[in-house]
Formats: sequence, C-alpha cells, structure tokens
Amino acid sequence: MPPRPVRALSRLLSRLRPVPSLRATFTVSFVAVACVVTVLVGILSYSAAARLVRVDEQTVFAEVVRDLRELVEQDRLAPEDFAPSGSGGPRDDLIRSGRTDVQVLGPRGEILEKGAPGLPVRDADRHTADAALPGVMVEHGEVEVGDDRYRVVTVALGGGRGAVQVAQEFSDTEDLLRELQQRTLLFVSGIVISAGLFGWWLARRQTRRLVQLAGAAEDVARTGQLGIQVPVAGRDEVGRLGRSFDRMLVRLAQSEEDQRRLVQDAGHELRTPLTSLRTNISLLRRIDELPPRVRAELVDDLSQEALELTDLVNELVDLAAGQSSTEPVQRVELADLAEEVAGTARRRTGREVVVRVAGDTTVEGRAGALQRAISNLVENAAKFDREGSGAIVIVVARGSAGSLGELGGLEELGQRAEPEDPRALEGAAGPGGFGEPGGVRESGGVREADGGSDVVRVEVLDRGPGVPDCDLERIFDRFYRAPDARSLPGSGLGLSIVRAVAAAHGGAPFAFRREGGGLVTGFTVRGAGG
Repeated sequence: MPPRPVRALSRLLSRLRPVPSLRATFTVSFVAVACVVTVLVGILSYSAAARLVRVDEQTVFAEVVRDLRELVEQDRLAPEDFAPSGSGGPRDDLIRSGRTDVQVLGPRGEILEKGAPGLPVRDADRHTADAALPGVMVEHGEVEVGDDRYRVVTVALGGGRGAVQVAQEFSDTEDLLRELQQRTLLFVSGIVISAGLFGWWLARRQTRRLVQLAGAAEDVARTGQLGIQVPVAGRDEVGRLGRSFDRMLVRLAQSEEDQRRLVQDAGHELRTPLTSLRTNISLLRRIDELPPRVRAELVDDLSQEALELTDLVNELVDLAAGQSSTEPVQRVELADLAEEVAGTARRRTGREVVVRVAGDTTVEGRAGALQRAISNLVENAAKFDREGSGAIVIVVARGSAGSLGELGGLEELGQRAEPEDPRALEGAAGPGGFGEPGGVRESGGVREADGGSDVVRVEVLDRGPGVPDCDLERIFDRFYRAPDARSLPGSGLGLSIVRAVAAAHGGAPFAFRREGGGLVTGFTVRGAGG
C-alpha cells in the first residue's frame, strides 16, 4: 500500500478512536486499584488459610502415626488387640485422636479387620506386616479409595505378627478449601463490581462540575459569547476553578466592551479632524488662487490639525497599552515620580510646580503608568490655568484626606520645592483641600472615600477656572470635554488614562473644586503594605 493512503487511514483511525473522558479514566483507575488490592488480599488470605489447614491436618496425622509406633514398640501387641471393642481399646483411641481410618493386617498381609472404607493393600504393606521389628512403617502419600483420596501409613507390629494401617482422608479438606476458593473468587468479583459502581458514581459526582465547566468553555470557544453561565458552587479546587473562570470571563467581557467603546469613541473623535484635514487638503489644490494671508492660515490649520491628530493617536495608543501593559510590577516611590514630573513640567511650561510629601509613599505598581497618570494631571492643570495665576501643587501622602490638614503646615508636610512662595500653601487646608475631615467628601462633584492608612493619595491643585458641578462627574470619561474646554487643544483622553491607571493599581480617581478657585484632581493607589 502506498505511504499516502496509509497516512490517511491512520488519521481516520485516530479520529474514530474514542477519546477517554476524565470520568472514564477515573472510574477505570478506581476499579483497577480496587481489583488489584482485592485480588492480592484474596490470594494472600486463601493461601494463608489453606496452608494452615493443610499443616494442621498433616501435624495431627503425624502425631497419630508417632503414637502408634511408640505403642507397638513398647508393648507386644497382636492384631487382635486392634479389633473393635467399644471399650476404649487402641483402635478406638486412634480413631478418636485423629479422625482416622484403621485397618488391621495379618502376618501375610491379609485383611483381618477391614477399615471403613477398606484400604488397598500393596506389596510394601505385606512386607511390612511380615517385618520382625515393631514400628517399621511404609508411607503412601496419596491413595485413591473410590472418589476420595487418603494419606496412608502402614506400621508393623513386629515378629511377623501383622501390621496396622492408619489413613486420613484429605479430599474433604481439599473440597473445603476448594469451596473457600470459590467463595473467595465470588467475594473478589463482588468487591470489584461494587468498586466499579462506586467508582463510576464517585467519578460522576466529582467530575460533574468539571464537565459543566468544560462545556461552558467549549460554548465560549464555539460561540464567542462571554456571558455563559459558569458553575461556581463548592469551596474545593473545582469551585475555585469555576469562580476563577467566571471572573476571567467577566474581565474578558469587560475588556471586549472597553475595546468596542474605545473603537467607537475613537472613530467618532477621529471623524472631525479627518474631515477638517480633507477639507483643507481639497483647498490645497487651489492654493495658487488663494491670497497669501489665506495660504498662511491654511498651512497653520493643517499643522495644528496634524498636531492634534498626532496627540489623539498617541493618547489612544497609551490608553490601549495601559489596558494590556506588560510593564513589570515593582516597588515605586510615588514622591520620586512626582518630582520627575514636576521637573519636566517646569521645563516645558515655565510654570511653578510645588511637590509636597507626607508619610511613606511607596507602592507596588508600574512606574511608567503611574508617572504618566501624574503627568496627565499636571498637564491638565497647566492647560486650563493658562494665565498661571497660582502654583501647581502636587501632594503625595499616605493615609486619609484629613491627615495632611492635621499636620498643620507646609513644614510638617515636607515641602520639596519652592518653599518661599506663599501660594504653595493655598488650599492645603480647609474645605475642599487636604484639611477637610476624613470620611466621604463631596464638593459638588465626584464623591471620593478616604482609603485609610494603607492608601497613597496623589492630588494636583491648580488655580484655574475650575469645572462646573455638572461636568465633575464626567471628566474622567473617555473623550469627554466640558463645553468651555472644547476650544482648547486636547483629546479628552488624559484623565481617562488616569482613571485606568488608578483602577489597575487598586485605587480610584477623584476631582472636586478647590476653595478659593481652581480644581483638585487626583487618584488613590494601594500602598506597598496594603
């Protein structure tokens, strides 16, 4: 047969070969173990019992033969002494002691007292009967008498007076052992069948949820639907697996929904700059007909639109990368990140940026994402406070919102930049700032709960125009821009990135109005000890 048909036949057979299920494997394994253990126990038990019975029978018969030899050696006995007497003679003693059969032979080996049943007399037995010395014996290992088997010993009386044959039936013992063997086989078979039924029931019980979980996974793979019900009952490993799988599906569904919304929002936001670009590009075809002033405005518009489109694409890339970041988690000092962001902001904007720190600000997180979140808050503050009416203050503190105000001033907060500027102290205490009592705080916008001592808070304070109450709840949404800010450059994704970073680090964003004007935005992160 050519190789190709052979391979095709092999693939066909492999497809037709049934795939063993976990339930079947568990059942077969359970039955196999039970079968091996039961068979071994049955064999060992039967062997031990049979050996004990056989040894006991042989020992009893050997003692009967020894007693007979001692008797004929001590006393000069004749065949008549072994005749049935009913008064406790030697014959009756032999029969009672070993449940043996006794047959008496004459001097020439003739049968004088026939046993019950009669035993065969061989030439060796006749020679023994004619022996001169008492106690001479001949042993026959196995003698068949009718349907039964006996072990037979012939003992000489001496002086040619005859001999006594004693026999012990061992066929009844073997029958007993054979019956024991059959019962043992029946017992082993019953145990194996019972083990098989119990193993099947146990396998079905133990693998039922696994089968349901496998079915749910297959349904997800086949249909792509992530809302399939997953069995999560139980506190064992299967229950934990079900709950983990259910949480994974929930996260996948949320990720899929986030991606869908991101694509929809991105398409909506990209439509406007792309339409404007197409319009301006169509005007480029008639650029020679346009006045010099219009040409310059057209080129400026193109440059500005290209810049905004680039910023939007970069923000989209950062947002998408934040959802599937491969940056390793490590111990990060948020105060150091705030210093780096402040230094960069000073160089780019020329604005005064103050960093204040209170407590241990070490967290477990992704340094790049956290730095980007702080940078977005600072850039947002600088963008909306275009007149530079006050310093931008970055406060990084561990504990509740009220803890900083209770410290009583900038010196205790640990000012790390620009201590001589009094504006750095503005908003450090009082309603709307860090001096507000702990608990849940609401200042016309986002409600935010103090996280306690295991939370590190980052706040950025500015003196810009602030945000209306109706917009505070939505400033962290993707692409959302307040009506007053739509004329300013930006993509509307900066604060949504802050929210995504905070959520990824076990925290949440917050925003509220600052007393005296301006806005406070920030986020919380789980501390390194939390």
